[in-house]
Amino acid sequence: MKRINVPQGVRDIIGRLEGAGFEGYAVGGCVRDSLLGKVPKDWDVCTSAMPREVIECFPDCRVHTVGIQHGTVLLIWDGRSYEITTYRTDGKYSDHRHPDGVTFVRSLREDLARRDFSINAMACDREGVLTDLFHGQEDLGAGIIRCVGAPEERFQEDSLRILRGLRFASRFGFQVALETEQAMRKQAPLLRHIAGERIFVELKELLAGQGAQKLLMEEREIFSVIMPELVPMFDHPQYNPHHCYDVWEHTCHAVGSVSGDSLLALTMLFHDSGKPRCFSRDSDGVGHFHGHPAESTRIARGILERFHCDHQTRDTVLTLIQWHDRMRVCTRKTVRRMLAALGERQGRLLFQVMEADMRAQNPGLLPQKLEELHRGERLLEQLLAEQACVSLRQLALNGKDLIAAGYPEGPALGQMLGALLEAVMEDEVANQREALLAYLEKIDTAK
Repeated sequence: MKRINVPQGVRDIIGRLEGAGFEGYAVGGCVRDSLLGKVPKDWDVCTSAMPREVIECFPDCRVHTVGIQHGTVLLIWDGRSYEITTYRTDGKYSDHRHPDGVTFVRSLREDLARRDFSINAMACDREGVLTDLFHGQEDLGAGIIRCVGAPEERFQEDSLRILRGLRFASRFGFQVALETEQAMRKQAPLLRHIAGERIFVELKELLAGQGAQKLLMEEREIFSVIMPELVPMFDHPQYNPHHCYDVWEHTCHAVGSVSGDSLLALTMLFHDSGKPRCFSRDSDGVGHFHGHPAESTRIARGILERFHCDHQTRDTVLTLIQWHDRMRVCTRKTVRRMLAALGERQGRLLFQVMEADMRAQNPGLLPQKLEELHRGERLLEQLLAEQACVSLRQLALNGKDLIAAGYPEGPALGQMLGALLEAVMEDEVANQREALLAYLEKIDTAK
């Protein structure tokens, strides 16, 4: 059995516990990630010591006791934070999320038996020797997500484990074991008991994982519980030569095209959510979805607000959805207007959204669409390199300049500046002070 390379700080902590007559093990995600060849972000320790006994073992260290009622203390050791948790068993889960109470025990087996999935129920001692009572290492090797114990019981206790399991499957590209998957689907309605912000944390990580496309396709009934607004997309045909998938399949492929980026994945998940409401067919039987970006934006806003999404993420996602279907032809003027409206960061993101959308459409039309997209990207780079004027702040003159040129103060000044910016954006006049003043005089004379 493989030994784990335990950091010296963790070895020292476990050694301190053992020196006082207690057991100590590294446990959970740090063990799992080490076996996968990844560097763990955090190292958690479990112990047979009661919480107060843990504190007594470290009289020379800072210890925070915020989670002590659940058996966890936060130890500051050599400037780093480590969670140390007493072995425990959980009581009844009345809210399908948190145990009503916990019972501290002295048995590592009892503690590991309460955990969610076999890959998270492994521990190792300070020498890196593994304790694997539920075949977690075997499941890691096989790429399997499997519950510890009876799956239905695990999900009835804490239904958020359903999304956690899917998140692990997406992150690692694993398959969910059949019994575990069946229990997930059966217990999925319990997710309605979970707070939106907790669902959102899991959803973002799931969507960013390498297996997101596959899971969205296979487990759509689970996702329909937390986002019922997306159900009309399922099996909805498009009847359009630009598309080879139904609306939901297209969405899943689009999410798969932005693997690793949760913001873009959220955008692709919602970008066509309004299509079913906007569907129509013309006299030739071709499907159209006029106005779907606005409807998709409305649906996405409702879901993101229910999930208590942070404002920056929400606003960026909604903006990208609004714009995802506008840039069908990329000219200097259209790209310049996009840059004026979105700015550089969101402009670059929009091109990534457009490409993901294209790659989830009819592959026969992809080369010419990518050619147009890349033209737009080159134009964006040119405009940025030129520091092209796309805002009043960049205009070569301002209100004071107009007053100095003899124009009276008042609201009309703002209108003049707006007209000048519009003319610059349309390449009707160069963004130079004298040229702009001459242009104003010209349009004034024309009036």
